[in-house]
Amino acid sequence: MLKYILKRLALLVPVIIGVSVLVFLVMHVFTTDPASIILGQHATAEQVEKLREELGLNKPLYVQYAMFIKGVFCGNFGNSLITKTSVTKEILSRFPATIELALAAIIIASVFGILMGILSAVKQNSIVDYMSMFISLLGVSMPIFWLGLMLIVLFSVKLHLLPVSGRMTIGMEPTHITGLYLLDSLISGNMVAFKDSLKHLILPAIALASYSTAIIARMTRSTMLEIIKQDYIRTARAKGLFEKAVILKHALRNALIPVTTVIGLQLGSLLGGAVLTETVFSWPGVGSYTIDAILKSDYPVVQGAVMILATVFVLVNLIVDLLYAYLDPRIKYS
Repeated sequence: MLKYILKRLALLVPVIIGVSVLVFLVMHVFTTDPASIILGQHATAEQVEKLREELGLNKPLYVQYAMFIKGVFCGNFGNSLITKTSVTKEILSRFPATIELALAAIIIASVFGILMGILSAVKQNSIVDYMSMFISLLGVSMPIFWLGLMLIVLFSVKLHLLPVSGRMTIGMEPTHITGLYLLDSLISGNMVAFKDSLKHLILPAIALASYSTAIIARMTRSTMLEIIKQDYIRTARAKGLFEKAVILKHALRNALIPVTTVIGLQLGSLLGGAVLTETVFSWPGVGSYTIDAILKSDYPVVQGAVMILATVFVLVNLIVDLLYAYLDPRIKYS
C-alpha cells in the first residue's frame, strides 16, 4: 500500500510539469498583454514597455517559465500583477469557500444520484425509472449558469426564501477556525451564523450539483442493473432474505466500487469547475477569483490557481483509489 501511494505521489511531478507548460503557454501566448491593461488604453508604447520591463514580461519565455516552475515547487506563485499581493495567500484564503461549495454539491449529488440510480434499477422500465432518467437527462443538458439564474429568479426574487448571492451576510461571519463557515459556526456554537451560511449555500450547491447528480445516477443505475442479475443475488433471494437487505447489503456494496470512482472524479471536477457557479452567485472562491484574473491577464494568479486545483484533483483521485481497498478487499495495489 505504501509503495503504491509513493508511486502515485511521484506521478504528481510529470502532471504538474505538463499542466504548468500548458497554462503558461496559454496565458503568455493567447492573452492580452497585462501591461497595456494595467496602464489603460491611453498609455504610450514607451510606458507599456517600461512596465513590461518592471514586471519581467520582456524576458524570454523560457526564462519566465524557469522562474515560474521554480516557484511552483517552492510553493511560491509570485505576486499578482494587478494587486501586488501574494498569489499563494490570496488563493489559500479563498480556497475554503470553494471547498465548502464543492463538498456541499458532491454530498447532494451523491445522495440523490445514488438514490435515483437504485430506484431506477429496482423499478426498471417503470414510471419511476423513466422519471429518474428524465431528471438525469435534464441535469446533464442544463447549463449551470442558466440553472443558477433560474434558481435565483424563483427562490430569491419571486419567493424571497433564499439570498441572491454571497457566502454570508456581512458582519455575521463566525470565528475563523477552518475557513469553512458551516463547520466554524458549529464549532463556535454560533447557530445564527450557521443558518445564515446554510441559506447562502443552498442555491449554488444545488446548481453545481445538477450535472454530477445526473452522472452518478446513471452510473449507479447501470451498475446496479448488471449486479442484480448475478448469481449471488439470486442466491441471496433464494435464502429468503428481505429485498431491502439484498439490494442495500449485497448489490449496492459492490455497485459502489465504480460509483465511488465517479464521485471522486466529480469532486475533483467540482473543485476546479465551480467557476460559473461562483460567478453567478458572487461566491468568493477560487473560481471567481480566477475569472477576474483571466479578464485582466493576471498571469501569476491564473497559473497559481490552475496548479493548485490540478494538484488537488490528482490527490482526490488517489484517495478514491485507496477507498477501493475498503469497498473491495480483493483489489491489490501494485
